[in-house]
Amino acid sequence: MEFLKKLGIKKENFGASTGTQWIDSKTGEKLKIYSPATGEFIASVYQASEKNYDKIILKAHEAFLYWRNVPAPKRGDIVRQIGIRLREYKLLLGKLVSFEMGKSLQEGLGEVQEMIDICDFAVGQSRQLYGYTMASERANHRMYDQYHPLGIVTTISAFNFPVAVFSWNAMIAAVCGNVNIWKPSSKVPLSAIATQNIISKVLKENKLPEGIFSLIIGKGATIGEKLLEDKRINLISITGSTKVGRHAAEVISKRFGKSILELGGNNGIIITPDADLQIAIPSIVFGAVGTCGQRCTSTRRLIIHEKIYEKVRYSLLKAYKSLRIGNPLDEKNHVGPLIDLDAVRTFEDALIQLKKEGGKILFGGKVLKGKGYESGCYVSPAVVEAKNEYSIVQKETFAPILYLIKYSGDIANAIKIHNGVVQGLSSSIFSNNLRDVEAFLSAEGSDCGIANVNVGTSGAEIGGAFGGEKETGGGRESGSDAWKAYMRRQTNTINYGYTLPLAQGIKFEIK
Repeated sequence: MEFLKKLGIKKENFGASTGTQWIDSKTGEKLKIYSPATGEFIASVYQASEKNYDKIILKAHEAFLYWRNVPAPKRGDIVRQIGIRLREYKLLLGKLVSFEMGKSLQEGLGEVQEMIDICDFAVGQSRQLYGYTMASERANHRMYDQYHPLGIVTTISAFNFPVAVFSWNAMIAAVCGNVNIWKPSSKVPLSAIATQNIISKVLKENKLPEGIFSLIIGKGATIGEKLLEDKRINLISITGSTKVGRHAAEVISKRFGKSILELGGNNGIIITPDADLQIAIPSIVFGAVGTCGQRCTSTRRLIIHEKIYEKVRYSLLKAYKSLRIGNPLDEKNHVGPLIDLDAVRTFEDALIQLKKEGGKILFGGKVLKGKGYESGCYVSPAVVEAKNEYSIVQKETFAPILYLIKYSGDIANAIKIHNGVVQGLSSSIFSNNLRDVEAFLSAEGSDCGIANVNVGTSGAEIGGAFGGEKETGGGRESGSDAWKAYMRRQTNTINYGYTLPLAQGIKFEIK
C-alpha cells in the first residue's frame, strides 16, 4: 500500500532505533504483522537483541547528559516541530493505526490528533515548569522548591493505542529534560516504526544527538524484563493489564525505581431517572463499541434506575441494531475488528461464563463470518443483562460487551454498585438532578480517577491528568500537573545572612 511506503515501512524492518539511526536487529526473532481488518500480511519486524538493547541504553544516557542542559523552552521547540511534522503525516499515520490495530479510521485519525494536541500542550508546559517559594521561619533565609529531569524514561505502550500513549509520556518527559525509550506492543510495531521515522527527521534537521527518542521492539520476557530491572532507567510508564502492572511494579520497586501504572478499567455509567437519553444513548454506545471495546476507558457496566430501565434497554437495542461493522478504513463503518483471534476467544468465553452465572444476552455476541469478515476477528457487540456480583462482570473483558445492571432506590445504591469492582479508572453519571450529580462527585461518590457528568467514560481530553485508582494503578499521565511525575523534586534553603539560626529554635553553640 502506498501509505506504508510514504511512512517508511518496508517489507522487513529493524526493531531498534536510537532516534536518528536504525540498528541492525536481524539476529532477533522476526515478527510477522497481519491486519485484523483484512487478515492480509502487512510487513515483518526483526525484534531487538540484548546487544541492541545495550547500545540503546548507552546512547540514551549520553543524550540525557546533553539534553538536560538544553533550556526547557528550546526543548519545547523541538516538540513543537514534531507536532508540525505529525500534522503533515496525520492522514497516513491514521490509516496505518486503523489498518494495523483495527480501530475505525476516524479513531485512527483522532489518535494522531491526540499526539498533535499533546505536542502543543507540552510546548506551553516547557515554559511552566514551576516550583514554589515558601516563607522561612528564620531571618534572612529563603526557601523554594524546584524540579530537575529524572534521566531515562521508558514508555511501554499497549496495542489498543499504538501511538497516542507514547506521546502522552514522551513529549511531556522531553520538555522536562528527559530522554525516552519506547517499547511498543509487539502486536502493533509498524505504527511505532512509522512514528519513529517521523520524529527522526526532526532530530536530524536540528542536528541533535542519538538517544533522545529511542525505540525498541522485543519480547516482554527478555527486553521487557531488562527494562524493568535496569537501574539506569529512572521511570517506566506502563499501560497494560493489572497482572502485567503488578509484576512490573514489584520488579521496579525492588530497585527503588519509579513507575506510572495505567492498568485495567471496568468502567460504569449511572443512569438516573431524569437522565437526558438524547445525549446518554450515543455516549453509551460509543463508549461500549468504540475501538471494538478495547479501550481501558470503554463502557462496560451500565447501572440503570428501575424506573427507566425498559426505556433505556429499548433505546440501546435500537441503536445497536443500526451499527455498521466492517473494514475500519471504510468511514461508513462504526466498528472494526478485535485485535486478533485470541481476543475473539476471550469475547466468546466471557459470554459463555455470563450465561453460566445466569446472565442473558439481549443482542449480538456472535463471531461474524462471510465476505468482508475473512480475518475472523469481527464480532457483533453484545448487550447483556447481568448482576454486578457476577465473577465475569467483576473482570475486565477487553471486548465489546455491555452489562445492563438494574438499581432501585436512591443514588447511594447506584454508587455502591458502581464502586463495587476492584478497578477504578473512568466513570460517568447521566443525570439532571443536581443532588445526584454532586453526590457522585463527592468524597463518598465515584472512586475512580476520572468522573464525568453527562459525558461518557471514553474519549478523555489531553488537558486533564489521565489515570485511575485501585487496581488501575494510581498513575497519572498527559495534562494538568502530570508533568511532575517525570521530574525529581528538590527543596532548597538559602541563608543570605551573617548568622546561623537553626530551625525550631534549636541552640547549638561551639566555643
